[in-house]
Amino acid sequence: MNSRLIAANIIKNVIADNRSLDNALENGIPTTLSSQDKAFVQAMSYGVIRWYEKLNFTLKKLLKKPFRKKDSDLQALALLGLYQIGYSRVKPHAAVSETVSATKKSGKTWAAATINAVLRNYLRNREELDQAAEETLAIKTSHPLWLCEAIKDNWPVQQLEILTNNNQQAPMTLRVNRQQTSVDAYIEKLSGHEINASAHPFANDAINLENAVEIGRLPNFREGSASVQDGAAQLAAQLLNPQPEERVLDACAAPGGKSCHLLEFSPKISELVAIDCDIKRVEKIKENLDRLQLSATLVTADASLTADWWDKKPFDKILLDAPCSATGVIRRHPDIKWLRTKEDIDNLATIQQSLLEALWPLLAPGGTLLYATCSILKQENEQQIGLFLANHPDASELSIDAEWGISCSYGRQIITGENGMDGFYYARLKKEAGND
Repeated sequence: MNSRLIAANIIKNVIADNRSLDNALENGIPTTLSSQDKAFVQAMSYGVIRWYEKLNFTLKKLLKKPFRKKDSDLQALALLGLYQIGYSRVKPHAAVSETVSATKKSGKTWAAATINAVLRNYLRNREELDQAAEETLAIKTSHPLWLCEAIKDNWPVQQLEILTNNNQQAPMTLRVNRQQTSVDAYIEKLSGHEINASAHPFANDAINLENAVEIGRLPNFREGSASVQDGAAQLAAQLLNPQPEERVLDACAAPGGKSCHLLEFSPKISELVAIDCDIKRVEKIKENLDRLQLSATLVTADASLTADWWDKKPFDKILLDAPCSATGVIRRHPDIKWLRTKEDIDNLATIQQSLLEALWPLLAPGGTLLYATCSILKQENEQQIGLFLANHPDASELSIDAEWGISCSYGRQIITGENGMDGFYYARLKKEAGND
């Protein structure tokens, strides 16, 4: 099996077939592939998708005419070759010869000469071609123009910082299970396994690893001592702050990281209901709960269709981790840049609004709803909350006083990369007592 051919097929599935990178990797890597080749395929796939806009800009300049749609596999191979030369440790001559070899093995031997010419022309004219790609910020930072402009409109001062951080590899952050151990004790245990780590500055149960490791190396991982979860996502439990005997809803809960953290954070809540519309994703919640020896009421349903699943018992706390553009986690999922469209934002904002409207009546008077997204776009965040508050006199904002993030007109925004965290937004809403 040729690892470059496997990577090219995965890349093609994303850029030509609009499949998610996670899905393409899961279904595209043969189980018989060696761990070394698997790591290579993953690195190449992530790299090409991360720098797709810039690589494709260069490829267009190198081709007399673009590849036909039915030859999108060849486009992927050419992009892969360019990425190896421009961004990887593969020696340029090896990148050319191995990519040409993979082309011959693809069954399209006629294209080997074209791929060879493209890569060798890039090597000859690299300085000029790279300079051309640097002239436009969207191309230089490898973002679609609409997203580059949207980030500028939302965060003009932080635009370059966000665009740059989106192309960095995200750090590995752990959540320590406070029911089993402590942050300090687990850091010491990690040190005994030659894993360097430090306590997170803001998330109380979080540990930042100096370098990412296989989860199999994490001490007592299978026994539930730790989980992998970004520091920004871990702030949800602190902000919602569930108390003993309270009934808690985690809407849009999959894959269950926040549900599990809520139960670790406050094991004496009366019930945690975790809901998601996808049965396979609900199964993932169960897997995480089982590993951590936790229990929750799992529901497979559309959270906004409350008549289908709600038992009429109010919730004291609700976490709405709303479906969003995921523009705050692009560094973990670079395919978002390719798959997301400008039109998606309006559609997602409508879904977010419908979820807020549907879930608000489920909240007990005096209760708290925590609205969260992994988006950095204000339309999905502070504007969404402002609209909701304007239409709900029984709702008020609970301010978030914190040293992390940026204070917004409503809620608080973490910019991608701040203290190693993903881009995240939080707003706390309280239902006034005495109102339904």
